[in-house]
Amino acid sequence: MTTYNWDLIERLLHEVQNGAGQRFTPRPYAEQLAATKAAEGEPTGNLDDLKVTATEYEKLLLDRGFIETRPEEEGGNGANFVLTLRGSSLLSLIDSSIPGNDHPRQVLDEQVDALAPETFDELASKGQIA
Repeated sequence: MTTYNWDLIERLLHEVQNGAGQRFTPRPYAEQLAATKAAEGEPTGNLDDLKVTATEYEKLLLDRGFIETRPEEEGGNGANFVLTLRGSSLLSLIDSSIPGNDHPRQVLDEQVDALAPETFDELASKGQIA
């Protein structure tokens, strides 16, 4: 079973969503997440491992269709992205600012690989996950 760091994925998706005209840099986003968690008194784990994971997630999210290169007319510079419909669905499921986001994360964690496109699309189509 593949488990994911949903907080890190959420952070990356928010950065994609707000990143017009900016280079997407997953490693600093991982650092910022760790700093936020540390300030809240939560464990952060190994920062270097978190940075590597963030870089791996960038590739995974791109390869599996959760993000795509931002078009030039929308501020794309070849190094930034936009959320796809699949990425927007994922963000809405795991967004920590939405009350009750623990249940969707739990359902995702119960899958063999929740971010496999076929698995995710089937889960996202079910209203009861949210």
